[in-house]
Amino acid sequence: MGDTDRKLFVLDTNILLHEPLAIYSFQEHDVVIPMTVLEELDRIKDSKRDVARDARVAIRALEALFKDATPDEISEGIPINRGKESSGHIAILADFELQETIKAFADKAGDNRILNATLYLQNKRAPREVILVTKDINMRLRAKGAGVRYVEDYRSDQLIDDVEYLTKGFQQIEGDFWASVEQVESKNLAGRTFHTLAKAPFEPTYLNQYVIDDSDFVGRVAEINEDSISLKDLSRERLMHRRAWDIAPKNIYQAMAMDALLDPDIDLVILTGAAGSGKTLLALATALEQSIEKNMFDKIIVTRNTPDIGESIGFLPGSEEEKMLPWLAAVTDTLEALHKNDHCTEGSLKYICDKANIQFKSINFMRGRSIQNAFVLLDECQNLTASQIKTIITRCGEGTKIVCSGNLAQIDSQYLTPVTSGLTYMVERFKNFEGSANIHLNGVVRSRLAEYAEENL
Repeated sequence: MGDTDRKLFVLDTNILLHEPLAIYSFQEHDVVIPMTVLEELDRIKDSKRDVARDARVAIRALEALFKDATPDEISEGIPINRGKESSGHIAILADFELQETIKAFADKAGDNRILNATLYLQNKRAPREVILVTKDINMRLRAKGAGVRYVEDYRSDQLIDDVEYLTKGFQQIEGDFWASVEQVESKNLAGRTFHTLAKAPFEPTYLNQYVIDDSDFVGRVAEINEDSISLKDLSRERLMHRRAWDIAPKNIYQAMAMDALLDPDIDLVILTGAAGSGKTLLALATALEQSIEKNMFDKIIVTRNTPDIGESIGFLPGSEEEKMLPWLAAVTDTLEALHKNDHCTEGSLKYICDKANIQFKSINFMRGRSIQNAFVLLDECQNLTASQIKTIITRCGEGTKIVCSGNLAQIDSQYLTPVTSGLTYMVERFKNFEGSANIHLNGVVRSRLAEYAEENL
C-alpha cells in the first residue's frame, strides 16, 4: 500500500452499516479498516437493531477477502479485486496498539481510536492523502478539530449533487402551452386524446411526467421516442373535480397526484412535499376508494420506519398492530379526518378498518413476505435507506400498488441527508419506469398557520 498516487481511505463503522459492500466502491484506491470498526460490527451483529443484518453482511464480505491472507498480508494490505493490476488494496489496522494522541470524550472511546488511527496514518503515510470517511456529521467536525486534513461523507450511492435537481414529476410551462407548440399530431385512442410533439423543448423528460401550463392544459408523457414524445391529454377541469372517498383536490398538484393514485396502470406512486401538503390524506382516500368502492385490492397495508423499534416495541402492550399505533398516529389522524362528519366517527373507523382490511405493519417484519392484491402505503420514506426501500418494493407481487410518501426536509436519521435518503434514490431510479409516477406536492393545504410555519420557521 505504498503508491503515493492512490488515496488512503479510513472507513468508519457507519459506512459499512449504511452500505455493507462499500469496500468494493474504492476500486482504484486503498482502504483501511481500523480494528475498532470490527469490534463495533461484532457488537451490532448480535443486537436486535435493524442494522444487525447489515453488520453481518459487511463481516462476511471482509471474511471473504481476508480468508486466505496471512497476518502480515492483512496488516500490509491485499488487493480488493484480485487479478486486476490497477486494483486498490484493503488492510486492517490494529489501532489498539497505537499510542493515544487524542483525549476527547470518554464515552466515545471507539470514535477516538478511529480518529487516532487516522492521525497516525496521516503522519506515517505523508505525503499521501489519508481520508476519513464517515456518515456521522459530528464525527466529521471532531475529526477536523483533531487535525485530520481530509474528511468526507460516503457519496458513491449518491445519484444527484443537490436535492434541488431532484425531478418534481411535472414540468410547468409558462403562459399558454399551445402558444409555444409549432407542430403537433393529435389522435384519439379508446376515447383518449394523444398529442405527438417534438421532444427537444421538453428535455429532460420522463415517462408519466406531467406537463402543466398557467391556463388549463394538463398532459402526461405516455411515450418517448428518439425525437418526439406523446402526451396524453388530461382535462384540468375533470382532474380538479375528481373525487375519491369524498375528497377533492385543492390544487393542481393534488389533482395530478390523485390521477396517478387512481390509475390502475401505475404500480408505484412517489409523493414528496412539505408537511401539510396532503400526501397521506390523498393516499388513504384513494386506497379506501379503490378497496371498498371498486374492490380492486383485498387489503390496505400501512407501514413506516420506526427508528428504535428493535428496542422499544417489545415494551408496548398488545399485538404487533397495537404496538405500531403510536408510530402510525399520522395515519389514524387522517382516517379520523376523512370521517369527521359521520354520525359516529369511532364506529365508522372500526367498520372501515374491517371492511377495507387495513393492516398496520412494522417495516422490520416485511422481509420475506410476498404481498398480493394489496394497496401498500409506506409513510415517512425520507428516513429509509435505499436498501430498506428495496426490501419493501421487492415484496410487492401481482395486483399490488405501493405509495411511498415523505418530506426530505424532515429527516430524523443521523446518517441520512436529503441527497442520500432512500426517497431521493427511489425518485431518481424510477423516473424512467413506465409503471411509476412521482409528484412533488407544492403548497401547504393543512391550514394558514401550517403554511406560514413552513415558510417562515
